[in-house]
Amino acid sequence: MCDELEPEIDERELLRGAYRDFNARHIDAVLARMHPHVDWPNGMEGGRVHGHDEVRDYWTRQWTLIDPHVEPLQIEPDDEGRMVVEVHQVVRDLEGKVIVDSIVHHAYRIRDGLIERMDIE
Repeated sequence: MCDELEPEIDERELLRGAYRDFNARHIDAVLARMHPHVDWPNGMEGGRVHGHDEVRDYWTRQWTLIDPHVEPLQIEPDDEGRMVVEVHQVVRDLEGKVIVDSIVHHAYRIRDGLIERMDIE
């Protein structure tokens, strides 16, 4: 039974670490947790970005405009094989004024121990 739970535990740690590194603005550490051809939502401008370079460019642009902080509250698998993270999201402008304070859900597909795709639900 323990062997069956191991991947789920590892995936939770993978995701917790990604949020921690994102909040600390450690882009390389977050990208190291992602598949080289990661498929990522562009929540600010619409559409999707693909691969480490496009995710890096997206976040770099985003952080020149806003200061997002995302704190995972709960991480659970769903019926589609994804890990769904309930997230407390606080977005501030660059002067520190809160623009958004909400709960969102991020759904992740993980392959070979790396984040392959994320969707905002």
